[in-house]
Amino acid sequence: MAGTQGRTVWVLGDQLDRRLAHLHGAQPHDTRVLFVVSLNKIRSAPWHRQRLHFILTAMRRCAAELAAQGFEVDWRVAETMSAGVAQHVRECRPTHIDVMQPMNMAGQRLIDRLASTHPINVVRSDQFLCHRDDFAEWATANRRRDGSLLLEDFYRWQRRRLGILIEPDGEPAGGRWNFDDENRLPPPKGEHPWPTPIVDELDDIDDEITQFIDLIEGVRLVGAAPTGLWSTSRRGALARLDHFVATGLAGFGPYEDAVLAQQRHLNHSMLSPYLNVGLLHPDEVVAAVLAATDVPMNSREGFVRQMIGWREYVHGIYWWLGADYAASNFFEAEDALPPSFTGAPTQMRCVSHVAQWVSDDAWTHHIPRLMVLANLATLAGTAPEAMVQWMWANFIDGAEWVMVPNLIGMGLYADGGQMSTKPYVSGGNYISKMTDFCRGCRFDKSARTVDDACPFTTLYWDFLDRHRDRLRPNHRMARVYANLDRLADLDDIRTRAVEVRRRLSAGTL
Repeated sequence: MAGTQGRTVWVLGDQLDRRLAHLHGAQPHDTRVLFVVSLNKIRSAPWHRQRLHFILTAMRRCAAELAAQGFEVDWRVAETMSAGVAQHVRECRPTHIDVMQPMNMAGQRLIDRLASTHPINVVRSDQFLCHRDDFAEWATANRRRDGSLLLEDFYRWQRRRLGILIEPDGEPAGGRWNFDDENRLPPPKGEHPWPTPIVDELDDIDDEITQFIDLIEGVRLVGAAPTGLWSTSRRGALARLDHFVATGLAGFGPYEDAVLAQQRHLNHSMLSPYLNVGLLHPDEVVAAVLAATDVPMNSREGFVRQMIGWREYVHGIYWWLGADYAASNFFEAEDALPPSFTGAPTQMRCVSHVAQWVSDDAWTHHIPRLMVLANLATLAGTAPEAMVQWMWANFIDGAEWVMVPNLIGMGLYADGGQMSTKPYVSGGNYISKMTDFCRGCRFDKSARTVDDACPFTTLYWDFLDRHRDRLRPNHRMARVYANLDRLADLDDIRTRAVEVRRRLSAGTL
């Protein structure tokens, strides 16, 4: 490639679609495409094998597809992203490099630094239905008196702005903005026809990337090897979208919060990784769901709310609150990640199952993430940074913009209430209500102080006690603190909690 010139489009690992702004309209005769694999990034964390494989294989497949369409593709492996770009500039001498705005702040800082020494042109991102600048404009105009931003306000604004499930008079289709009260059913009893996920056969590109990863000096890998559960092509992503609409969407709403030990996927779409790397776009996912007019409104609206409400709200919040937000630590939590999350045996049946799912699939749906993993991390005092880093590297959809707000703002309440009005913490009774994990578990979900008391229950009451000064002024916590004040065994709870936290840290619980 020495001596070549012309325009280069630098494709980041989460922008893998020719229809996106950086590649839209590009033609092989005037555009070269650059992909950079950073070895330092790969060495930066103990990656789940499937997550690293998914990202690199999707990149490699996208590069191969562009090459087959006639584009000159520079697939470059370098120690750092900066080094890879610099090497490309020296060898190819592009007139300029177009790169689309990244989804995460680290990427933006990198591009800003490179733009000071290289001819880089940043293209406005079109990967979301609400660009981060549009979100900032909305947020500026819609802060409540206490400075908070409400998801419900954003969601209704999105519905009206995009014309989704809206009647001609501007009112919501079906007469209601959400159908949450129909979408909180516990797991059904007996047999239920849950969909079976698509699994593809691995091919030569999968094998190429597996071999490449295994040869990287210093790489740290955890979890099971790729199985074909996660597609790495746009064709496969579209097939999974069609499969979800045909087999999972109708039942998505009622059981979206349910958890079953022997049915880890339930009716969930499992589309988030494809959306997060560009293999799917939110507009086509929403269009497919809206076209399913034979599906009950509670399921259609429930899924649309996750897509244009929560997902886009989280992305907007990530940029709106800025770089310092990730360091929030309201409870001053400092403990390491519980070893039971990373393979240490545990007698907590819920934690054991969810940790195994993460190891097997690099995925669980939102309730195991929130009410098992994040709940236990909050109650036990796990440092937010440790939890964010682990979930970022181990979940197939673990982008930084996803994990920081979802954990700092919601799962861990580490921001002290900027995103959520109260902590998402609970004892064993909630887990028993929404899952079947407690059946056959050696711990008693209702007990607080005896040897077989559920660790979640013990730690829940102890957590409330230890953080009275921080949480009691919150009016939404009035009822739970009234209940705490009535406990006659609080001293025993405190004693038991110290032992539970010790054993949890030692990996012997």
